[in-house]
Amino acid sequence: MSGKLHIDYAQYHHLIDRVVQAVQQSGFLPDCVLGVSRGGLFLADGLSRSLRKPMAVIAASSYREEAGTSQGELQISASIAAVSPVKGRVLLVDDLADTGHTMQALCGHLQAICPGISELKTAVVWVKPGSVFKPDFAAEYLESDVWIVQPFETRDFL
Repeated sequence: MSGKLHIDYAQYHHLIDRVVQAVQQSGFLPDCVLGVSRGGLFLADGLSRSLRKPMAVIAASSYREEAGTSQGELQISASIAAVSPVKGRVLLVDDLADTGHTMQALCGHLQAICPGISELKTAVVWVKPGSVFKPDFAAEYLESDVWIVQPFETRDFL
């Protein structure tokens, strides 16, 4: 880990806009935006509003050790919070692809529990250099394994 990168709300909204533009320019129009709680919710909300598509939420966590700074065993929620079934073209959204294992596991999990998904694409704000998973859309590909402090995470460091 090579230091911390502090992101403020203005920077964060700019990065979200970059992901929205990338999705729009690709021609992919999802039927649903599926955000990974907690980190992916801001990006999922921005995409859902910009694309005017419903948003659903799935919980996944592997950062519970050492006050949430060390990656451990991945846990995925058994259900998805949504007002209608998650099916058709789905855009799975998280804040970053760190090792990539979470997104990789979620893609497999979703295909197993949501047989109605016809096309699954992925979007993140950041991709770290060691990620084994390459998302379809990203705002930034980082050159170092920096710890990112997002604007809504300030309470984590009190």
